[in-house]
Amino acid sequence: MIKKNYKHIAGLTLIEILIGVIVSSLMMAAIYSTYSIVNRTYNQVVDKAKISQSSRDLVGLLMRDTRMAGFKYYLGNNNLNLPKESYLEFKSGTSDIRESHDPIIIVKNHLGFNKDNENPSVANSADKVCCDIIHIVFDDFNQNNDSQPYLRYKVSYFAEKNDVDSNDVDEETYSVYKSKALFKQDIGINSGDWTYGCDDCYERELIKDNIVDMEFVAFDKDGKILLPPPNPSTLAGRTNLYKVRSVDIRIAFRSDKKFFNNIIDRSLPGIQRTIADAMPSFSTRYLRENIVVTVHTRNIVSGGNF
Repeated sequence: MIKKNYKHIAGLTLIEILIGVIVSSLMMAAIYSTYSIVNRTYNQVVDKAKISQSSRDLVGLLMRDTRMAGFKYYLGNNNLNLPKESYLEFKSGTSDIRESHDPIIIVKNHLGFNKDNENPSVANSADKVCCDIIHIVFDDFNQNNDSQPYLRYKVSYFAEKNDVDSNDVDEETYSVYKSKALFKQDIGINSGDWTYGCDDCYERELIKDNIVDMEFVAFDKDGKILLPPPNPSTLAGRTNLYKVRSVDIRIAFRSDKKFFNNIIDRSLPGIQRTIADAMPSFSTRYLRENIVVTVHTRNIVSGGNF
């Protein structure tokens, strides 16, 4: 029988194996912690970029439409057998916002917009103020539309309150909607009416959710805030309808998901509208950002009628 000699065979003791397992576990924990930090940071950057991009998309729409306020198409002499300028009825200074053709109307501190009512049907509580409504009217032209080549649109931006999560009772947010109406008046007809029945019209299209505030501030030619804002519902507001030379668009946004690990205090410079007229502050785990832009209303001139 062959005798085996185990005296010189190397191996690991149980203690050495346990030490190796512990060291490997510590290394894996360190790698996982590093991965978690990098992944969380990356997700925060992505979330912030999404907020910024979607916010700028909304502001871009508002800027484009605000610049169009008061635009009037002039065809001039033509061979199309069409009027050289718009024949559409114009209603200015009427107290009924539904009927007004004024280029910019701002309704302060109201939520919702019902096209059949003069004023929004839902208002905010006294301690949480949001948001403004803006109505913008401008003309357009389509030579292929035989019945109505001259067009007039009214676009409105308004906000509605979102459902509040039971775990975030202090986290009220709002969604921004847009409506677009056409003033229907065929050639040869002396009057017309606003309608949402055209091909490119809509009554309530969601533009952006999870906003904290939306404010519109009108300025005159000297850079002074128009108070009250341009609005035909009051005499003082009617006098400011054609003094608008620029509009500040101020919008505060909130992230869809919790952004910070801990609750922190943050303020939003640029959004000044609260009951106390002070800079709003929040204790929250959500990310909040704001955008403030100034848009010049190049098509509005004194005297009315665009």
